[in-house]
Amino acid sequence: MLHSNIIGEGKPLLVLHGFLGSGDNWKTFAKKWAERGRSVHLLDARNHGRSFHSDEFSYEIMSKDVIDYADRNDIDTFDLLGHSMGGKTAQFVAQQFPERVDRLIVVDIASRAYLPHHTEILEALSEVNEQQFQSRKEADEFLAPLFPEVGLRQFLLKNLERTSDRILSVKCNLNLFKAHPERIGKALPEEPKLYTPALFIRGLESNYIEEEDIIALKKQYPNFELVSIPDAGHWLHAEQPLIFGEAVSKFLNL
Repeated sequence: MLHSNIIGEGKPLLVLHGFLGSGDNWKTFAKKWAERGRSVHLLDARNHGRSFHSDEFSYEIMSKDVIDYADRNDIDTFDLLGHSMGGKTAQFVAQQFPERVDRLIVVDIASRAYLPHHTEILEALSEVNEQQFQSRKEADEFLAPLFPEVGLRQFLLKNLERTSDRILSVKCNLNLFKAHPERIGKALPEEPKLYTPALFIRGLESNYIEEEDIIALKKQYPNFELVSIPDAGHWLHAEQPLIFGEAVSKFLNL
């Protein structure tokens, strides 16, 4: 079963992180939502964080993981939030199991196909593995010339964990991701209209949700809402946390 961190009590809100992330990326928001009476489940997707590794890796399988997790925790219905890869997984869950999802929040991703574009990051993380660093400072200094943006490096460094001999190692399934980069960007299957209330949040500096995507999403989700956040890219929840948090709270009536 997927690893999770459960914060708070009340109606369940399941949170699905993006590619190369983990549930820990969402702790700050989870604590705030928990204070408003929600039980927030921060899930680690398979091949990420502290969840298991598997050669089976697709949106269909990852959505089934979410339902299996809900079943094993006796969660009948839930609200569902997903960012990027997690947003595609969330859409698939809502499409295939509409009776389980009360409200859907998708963060900066549409349902269409995306070309592989994580090659540089995956190669850099492989180099980090080979360097066998003993401190995050060493790893950060190694990554700095490749990725000058501090926030991105901090995000990547969260993938590191110490082995038994105190060496830092990447905990996500790098070999699988490098062998099959196309799986992350794969389009979701075309489905009938989904009447679940759905909020899509995009960063206006991001190109993940374009105007043509909005037209398609409105047809697919009759109860579609869109929030566009200025001065924010794909990591809009980190770049504009107050605006993002307010949009989610309003949609969930928190």
